[in-house]
Amino acid sequence: MRSQLDEQLQKLNAALIEMGATIECAIERASKALVDRDVNLAREVIEFERKTDEMDRDIESLCLRLLLQQQPVARDLRLISAALKMITDMERIGDQAADIAEIVVMLKGAPYIKRLEHIPEMAKETIWMVKSSIDAFVSRNLTLAEQVITHDDVVDELFVYIKNELITLIEQRVDTGSQALDLLMIAKYLERIGDHAVNIAEWVAFAITGIHKGDRA
Repeated sequence: MRSQLDEQLQKLNAALIEMGATIECAIERASKALVDRDVNLAREVIEFERKTDEMDRDIESLCLRLLLQQQPVARDLRLISAALKMITDMERIGDQAADIAEIVVMLKGAPYIKRLEHIPEMAKETIWMVKSSIDAFVSRNLTLAEQVITHDDVVDELFVYIKNELITLIEQRVDTGSQALDLLMIAKYLERIGDHAVNIAEWVAFAITGIHKGDRA
């Protein structure tokens, strides 16, 4: 019975790694599509959303089968519970990468109102957070999970900078307002992706220690 459970847990690990790689790819491609104004690449990212939705359902089903058909001990229960929470955030990351790609499609052919510098930088930081949160789960690395949580400050600071920069631009040139709001939405989606990566890291910490941040005094 234990060997069968271990085999299923390995399958769960592999599925989470695959879903993590898929959402990482989606964010990377959405960012590249924005910088390169590549509408075809943006449309590919939008298609990725369907794939992440399917992965979410498959992993959820696997977790429920593990809970119902196997006899997981406390450590295993933490792992399975964390996985169920993580896939919710991972699926939302996929949604937000698709949201960014949809804005890229809408901006098709329009010259950018400013040189894109900090949004690609913000995308790079959120990609690191997502990748590292998944790596922390796979390697059961509490230190890496904690690094992801603290790194959210970097993404938040970039968001504030981008927001203020765009507000100043609108004040100086009213005609930039529409695209400035689109770029602000992209930055907001990236900030939310960072928040979801933090959530994943917190559940990784729970899987390792049995303590979730929300349970701490």
